[in-house]
Amino acid sequence: MNERVVVDPITRIEGHLRIEAQTDSAGVITDAYSSGTMVRGIEIILRGRDPRDAWAFAQRICGVCTLVHGIASVRAVEDALKYEIPPNAQLIRNLMIGAQYVHDHVMHFYHLHALDWVDVVSALSADPKATSELAQSISSYPKSSPGYFADTRKKLKTFVEQGQLGIFANGYWGHPAYKLPPEANLMAVAHYLEALEWQREVATLHAILGGKNPHPNFVVGGVPTAISAGGSTSATGAGATSLNQVGLGQIKNVIDSMNTFVEQVYIPDTLAIAGFYKDWAAQGEGTGNFLCYGDFPTDTSGDPDKLLLPRGVILDRDISRIHEVDLDDPSQIQEFVSHSWYDYSGGKEQGLHPYDGETNLNYTGPKPPYKHLDVDQSYSWLKSPRWKGKAMEVGPLARMLMLYGTGHEQAKSLVDFTLKTLDVPITALFSTLGRTAARTLETKVIADTMQGWYDQLVANIKAGDVRTFNETQWDPATWPAEARGAGFMEAPRGGLAHWIVIKNERIDNYQAVVPSTWNAGPRDPAGVPGPYEAALKGHKLHDPKQPIEVLRTIHSFDPCIACAVHVTDPDGEELIQVKAR
Repeated sequence: MNERVVVDPITRIEGHLRIEAQTDSAGVITDAYSSGTMVRGIEIILRGRDPRDAWAFAQRICGVCTLVHGIASVRAVEDALKYEIPPNAQLIRNLMIGAQYVHDHVMHFYHLHALDWVDVVSALSADPKATSELAQSISSYPKSSPGYFADTRKKLKTFVEQGQLGIFANGYWGHPAYKLPPEANLMAVAHYLEALEWQREVATLHAILGGKNPHPNFVVGGVPTAISAGGSTSATGAGATSLNQVGLGQIKNVIDSMNTFVEQVYIPDTLAIAGFYKDWAAQGEGTGNFLCYGDFPTDTSGDPDKLLLPRGVILDRDISRIHEVDLDDPSQIQEFVSHSWYDYSGGKEQGLHPYDGETNLNYTGPKPPYKHLDVDQSYSWLKSPRWKGKAMEVGPLARMLMLYGTGHEQAKSLVDFTLKTLDVPITALFSTLGRTAARTLETKVIADTMQGWYDQLVANIKAGDVRTFNETQWDPATWPAEARGAGFMEAPRGGLAHWIVIKNERIDNYQAVVPSTWNAGPRDPAGVPGPYEAALKGHKLHDPKQPIEVLRTIHSFDPCIACAVHVTDPDGEELIQVKAR
């Protein structure tokens, strides 16, 4: 019997996402629809403001992938005003972004995605001794004794008996799609809890270099991080932090902790779990097209060819050919609203480059409560970005494919090793399993590279270079009457860019195209689905009332949907206070 399956909200993500999937008589998804159900509105809030303040507002687009919108924003202003930042500022930014990658990917795997593959309740029947033997067979991680896993099982048993499963409470436990033996489930649950402890230490890197986490401080022209290693410093402004030998030592410890957990826990767990789900190496392909803006500059020139993560486009799964991307070319990147709750002044069928982008809200959807969205009309608060008219997937898979295709030695070695270990073909990369594995492998690349950035920063300081801020064009009197710029980066979830138009020292237009807009956007005027929608097609649901298959593929993208409407008055004054009692 044909059925429309609705999953609303998709849980274990950031924000509000609704998925509707149409199935045929065999329970196979024939069409899927992705709807972001809350509006962001930051672009509207930013109009008329000082561009140097934009990052503080834009960074609040998200609190999960914290700092990425701040980075994209300051880079947009720096591109518009032709700022060049000091080498130390570039290294500090790279370290902060790198830490965000490692933290975010590990937390996603264990706390958002792993529960699609790990049956928590099954872990109660595991033998701690056998679990210890399993863990020691795949890793040298020291916390692998029978007693350690016995303690974890006892803790979990207490949760269950007291009715305190918390975030575990509404899982599809016992679903036949779960394939791990109890011992593997117990090992994964133990590492789930371990990752909660680990993340607290990792987050301190942002606090050391940016003053706090979430939402560390930034500044157009560099970083607000003064280096107190002798001589004067040049970081200025509120929120500035001071970096000394103690702080450098703490950063080194955090990097070491990251590498240990990634190497001894995250990678072994990914491979161990994936080995039981190799059928997912042939499910969940999206559009077959992949986009990267690139990130982690290797110098301060702004040259897109000098990025650790290369910029480019892959079409039709052909990783042997990389197409060039131009963020300023109006014929390349455009956003469409034909199926979105927005209006364009020139009509809903046209595409607009972000420099000319419009944010005109117009909700025309059904009024709650409603059964289904009207998918023939507008059905999402997300727009539909396209590169030369094509729907593109962004994220860790796109980046690892780009590294693989451009011959990055470590990336190729990691990918080839994973394919061989799992005994799956290279086409497995274009799948739910491949997307999840790519995130793990990328984490290893970034974690290893962070040591080099740290070493270079220390070498610069020892050589007497403590400059972290460029004051050259801080005075608006030096700015042109009109300027525009694009600030790009690779957020953990994919290509992120902010476009800014500055007129008479104020923001005239501001547009942010976020990773989950690329991945989760609705159909375009030609009826072409976005990556989420395309990736779900062909999934067979065992039980429409427990659609774990939908969750597995959607979570493999790591959704980060706009979390709420952001409200302020024209003067930036507080409108409301919420007090906890």
